[in-house]
Amino acid sequence: MADYSSRGEVLTLETPKRALLLENIHPDAAARLTKAGYDVSTTTRALGTDELIDALAGVSLLGIRSQTHITERVFASAPDLLAVGAFCIGTNQIDLASAASHGVPVFNAPFSNTRSVVELAIAEIISMARRLPEKNFSMHSGVWNKSAKGAHEVRGRTLGIVGYGNIGTQLSVIAEALGMRVYFYDIADKLAIGNARRCSTLEELLESVETVTLHVDGRSGNRGFFGEAEFSKMRPRSLFLNLSRGFVVDHAALRENILSGHIAGAAVDVFPAEPKGRGDEFTSELRGLPNVILTPHIGGSTEEAQQDIGGFVSGKLVDYAEGGATSMSVNFPGVAEPLVPGMHRIIHLHKNVPGVLAAINRTLASRGVNVERQLLRTAGELGYVLTDTSTSFGEEVLDELRAMDVTIRLRTIEPE
Repeated sequence: MADYSSRGEVLTLETPKRALLLENIHPDAAARLTKAGYDVSTTTRALGTDELIDALAGVSLLGIRSQTHITERVFASAPDLLAVGAFCIGTNQIDLASAASHGVPVFNAPFSNTRSVVELAIAEIISMARRLPEKNFSMHSGVWNKSAKGAHEVRGRTLGIVGYGNIGTQLSVIAEALGMRVYFYDIADKLAIGNARRCSTLEELLESVETVTLHVDGRSGNRGFFGEAEFSKMRPRSLFLNLSRGFVVDHAALRENILSGHIAGAAVDVFPAEPKGRGDEFTSELRGLPNVILTPHIGGSTEEAQQDIGGFVSGKLVDYAEGGATSMSVNFPGVAEPLVPGMHRIIHLHKNVPGVLAAINRTLASRGVNVERQLLRTAGELGYVLTDTSTSFGEEVLDELRAMDVTIRLRTIEPE
């Protein structure tokens, strides 16, 4: 079991409410937080660790995208921080265990930009199959080269999807609608959709298809997942896409396979190291290669997706701050219990060991506090209890709960 530190302070909604949104998050997020009474600060870029620590003084809610990394040092230096929203799919830029140990839930948007990523993948598959990057460059250089050589329809061709989650399955459906034959590989036992064929190994998929697209998650075990050994197993003149995580692909190996002609085209949206802000220099060994599409991590960056994400994640942050709801948190037990007007709520995050609920209730009973409603959820090493009472509780009750050796964080929400 992790060595959780106790953060047993009492936090109430009378605490000044401040929110910080980084990396050009959609304005709908700021509007939602402002409506909830937060003073919202925004910036268009990511912040480094020291900058972030300074910026978080007095901040309750933090919103980031993919380029801001939140480490143990950040959480330890931000005692006012209640919750973090990742306004994107991935959360590997956040130390989730440290967040939990400091009593900070993390929310993301696992579904909001799925369609946007899928549409980009389809557009890039068609563009590479028709060699549009080269045709476009020639035209802008003043060269008219009307030729069908090397240009193909995608209808009837084979697509291999590595990672059959939300994005992979929707891509499967749309690719089939275009007339492609779909194969997929996933380490989990996934049900095939439509006529897609499941491959039992990655090698089987690589040897079977003409286009390979990666849609794996950001777990550390996927670092260096796709390299020279995998490229060598792909069919000659295949197409390759990575719209998942930058660190899963060996870009040096990809470059060599493009230059040798073994890979006929590539589309890459994510990179091992990415600039922190718009206008910063981008460096990559993939620049300048033929029939290669490079995009600046924009798979989910459509106005529709960013608006959906802005509203969804900001709503989760407000629901947690105002009522303790943790539904769809990636590092907390999931609880969604509306706060009845007039009720007093105690929110207790603790180590998941036997007897905690009984100890809480003994403390309340000994002080004459009657419980109206109570809900406990556990997940892994964490337990999370919401307790509603019709009467207020004195400081001595909170002191006792705070002093429990299993307490990680204690909050109270009082009626307005």
